[in-house]
Amino acid sequence: MSYALLDAARVAKAAGVSLSVLKTSGETSEAHVRKVVMIERIEALAKAAAESAQGVTLTSEEFWLISRNW
Repeated sequence: MSYALLDAARVAKAAGVSLSVLKTSGETSEAHVRKVVMIERIEALAKAAAESAQGVTLTSEEFWLISRNW
């Protein structure tokens, strides 16, 4: 599994956009709900890291999950 250190503010913004797309889809499956919860967690961690001027490390899977939905 590969990891990357990314700008936390940009990750938080991307996660927020991804969440808005996911929440407007009307999907209610368990997989969709789990995806939303995972992105909410990433967004919260990225916001906290951005407030302390830190980066955030994501796995390639987490990055793909966010970037696929913007």
